[in-house]
Amino acid sequence: MSKISEIDTWLRENFSVLLDRHQVPGAAIAVFADGEVVEHAAGVVNTSTGVESTTDSVFQIGSITKIWTITLIMQLVDEGLVALDRPVRDYLPEFRIADERAAATITVRQLACHTGGFEGDVFADTGTGEDAVVKLIPLLSDVPQLFPPGERFSYSNAGYCVLGRIVEVLRGQCWDDCVRERLIGPLGLTHAGCGAEDAIRYRAAVGHTPPESGGEPVPTKVWSLARSNSPAGATLVMRPRDLLTFARMHLNDGKADNGTQVLSPESVRAMRERQVAVPELGVMGAHWGLGWVDFGWQGGTVVGHDGGTIGQSAFLRVALESNVAFALLTNGGATLKAYHEVATKLMRELAGITVPPLPAPDPALAPAGLSRYVGEYSSMVVSTVVTTEGGRLWMRRTPKGAFAELDEPSGTVELLPWHGETFVAVVPELPGAYLAHQFVGDDGTGRARFLHTGRADRRVSQ
Repeated sequence: MSKISEIDTWLRENFSVLLDRHQVPGAAIAVFADGEVVEHAAGVVNTSTGVESTTDSVFQIGSITKIWTITLIMQLVDEGLVALDRPVRDYLPEFRIADERAAATITVRQLACHTGGFEGDVFADTGTGEDAVVKLIPLLSDVPQLFPPGERFSYSNAGYCVLGRIVEVLRGQCWDDCVRERLIGPLGLTHAGCGAEDAIRYRAAVGHTPPESGGEPVPTKVWSLARSNSPAGATLVMRPRDLLTFARMHLNDGKADNGTQVLSPESVRAMRERQVAVPELGVMGAHWGLGWVDFGWQGGTVVGHDGGTIGQSAFLRVALESNVAFALLTNGGATLKAYHEVATKLMRELAGITVPPLPAPDPALAPAGLSRYVGEYSSMVVSTVVTTEGGRLWMRRTPKGAFAELDEPSGTVELLPWHGETFVAVVPELPGAYLAHQFVGDDGTGRARFLHTGRADRRVSQ
């Protein structure tokens, strides 16, 4: 029996049980190895209707969309229409942020690898029309600069919206149509689309979140994020098999299964090259390329990306040397734990790769100098106050802006030591798991300059 056949059997016997164990209402998965694809589904797409999840169900892929947006950018590079190290303003003269000097120098490459340095979360709802991304760009004009362009990594949804707008300007059509005409069509995808109007044509998943009183996840009141953030991951939907078809194009030097050359081999390789190191945050990977995350796992090179929308989580992993990939799409529950269990099994059995454990407290650590971390750290979407008491570190997170309507203050939770200056805490975003927080930099007084969770939140008080 081949390895992929063994995995097929394992999924058939265990996938539904695994979802139940982690309170995931529904999910679908597709796995590629030994030149074959196997796929499975379990649970329901919506607990209110009881409609079953199938392998043809479509889920939101969230920020995995960013790899699609960079693929569109790299097609422009192939055509000589974009140079990665040219300023964004060469292609988008109207690009403005609060720091004029930074706005004039930020490059396409820096946006692609999240080193632009400006606030990264601007989820303004600019409507559902084809001009949704167009209308977002002027709203960035007062977004603050956190650090000089290129200095460090800080995850930026806004940066990818700017990249999406570059695609729109140079192609003369909206981002959605670019995706349909230059990726979905050429790849031969049959269950993929942009937003609710496309999703309704299929068996579409609804996101689920835990109720305030606790218990089983319930359907969300809002299906997706605003269309203004489509290039960053707000609206793209598909089944796992179609996401794998996209990944296989990248494994096959840019050539689709049907023989269409979607992207040049040079651009495929360029997207995987390490561009910037990522703070030690566990699930965020070790380095970032152009769109792709390089996870730095033992046993082989694995690239991929995760996606999270309102109540839906998506995971894509590609083992380059082994020619193995899988796409797992879910609609709520303890999705990170479910993903980790699947990834550990698949990567070990199919690629000989060890997936590290998820972040968890190290009871042997008792870090000193906690006063370095105390203070308030803020972004446009959350304020985090860190305090110390009894030789222990605590934090309270308060959502801001659009997220204030979707989330509640976290209450005071303990930051527990994990590695060095990285601590972990239980937060609502990761049911049953820990989110890593790393304190980085120096504000000039010996205190941490940023609280980093993938996004660098700047200190605003002592």
